[in-house]
Amino acid sequence: MKAIEIVDGIHWIGANISTNDLFEGMWPIPHGVTINSYVIIGEKIAIVDLVRDWAGASTYLIDELRSLGINPQDVDYFILNHLEPDHTGDLRAMYELSEKAEIITSKKGVPLVQAFYGLNEKVRGVGSGDTLDLGKGKILHFFDIPNVHWPETMATYEASTKTLLPCDAFGSFGAFKGSIFDDSVSQADHKFYERESLRYYANIVGPYSSSVLKAIEVLGSLEIKIIAPSHGLVWRGNPTRIIERYLVYANYMNYYAEPKISIICGSMYGHTELMLRAVLQGIASEGVLTEIFRVPNDHISYILASVWESAGLVFGMPTYEYKMYPPMRDALTQIIHKKAMHKKVFRFGSFGWSGGAQKEFDALIEKMKWDIIEPLEFQGGPTDADLDLAFERGATLAREVKQIPIKLKEFP
Repeated sequence: MKAIEIVDGIHWIGANISTNDLFEGMWPIPHGVTINSYVIIGEKIAIVDLVRDWAGASTYLIDELRSLGINPQDVDYFILNHLEPDHTGDLRAMYELSEKAEIITSKKGVPLVQAFYGLNEKVRGVGSGDTLDLGKGKILHFFDIPNVHWPETMATYEASTKTLLPCDAFGSFGAFKGSIFDDSVSQADHKFYERESLRYYANIVGPYSSSVLKAIEVLGSLEIKIIAPSHGLVWRGNPTRIIERYLVYANYMNYYAEPKISIICGSMYGHTELMLRAVLQGIASEGVLTEIFRVPNDHISYILASVWESAGLVFGMPTYEYKMYPPMRDALTQIIHKKAMHKKVFRFGSFGWSGGAQKEFDALIEKMKWDIIEPLEFQGGPTDADLDLAFERGATLAREVKQIPIKLKEFP
């Protein structure tokens, strides 16, 4: 494996990961993921973010370094923007191989270096306004961007090339398909990465959207020609594109998202499913984009991505033991935890001897700032009158959602 030059003095030395493992132990990555590490070469040498021993990543990184004539012993600094182990898992090994290298991280990152790797010598904490001169015109500027998505996160900016290295900020799922650069992939692949960046954002970053907005504001004064995140494409052709995308994603938490309805349904014996058909017909009569998920069959990763960009939500589930159908409760709990705020919502479902799902649903969503269309519950199977009402409620929701303007240029 060879390093890839991004700009004079900065090279990509990461790994393209294809695996059946779950990202963070919970998120599926059927199309892979990248772990991007970078080496910056001045009179001194700095590696910005590392990898972990995952699908050969550790070997790739050393081979890529050596393709530049650099051995671990030559490295002067390890810059750790974020201490999560997918970016630092090889730190102890690299630290011991390097012999002379100093670890540079945020002030909040220093105790995590000790906690994760037992290292407390040659560890320096930096903050916004601090710089590191590598020589030959390569000067690193550091910016605190806390809670994107851990409290210790910072970004590194190389001034001479105007390259921003923000770790998980502006990242994406999805392995490279031959090129690491945004200006060297097809429009079809751009659409693929857009969907994977949305899923990454909704799964990983979503709850910290207010911090994302603050980080974009902090970094807004910089002239940025290249964005080199820790996952996903390196943006050298149009870095504004990924910034604008993240700006829209973050603001989905503050106002209605896109004119789309995500439908999440779970049915035990088919009665709630029968009602779903009538709801869908009502939505279709207004021509609104929909995406349908069934729990527990569909993974919450994909549900969250769709929910995040949707202004409208439909929940269909029966009552189970006086409460919500458990797979739906699990999905709803994740949606709430990820702070998918400001939605227009309709909920329906059947019950047997007694209801109760609606009461639990109302209690769970109390702080979500959702606009609720009158729910529809029915005992046993739906009557013709129930189905007619379901059609009308679906159409009502769709009429409200279709009035919401599109925010993202790439939508739908």
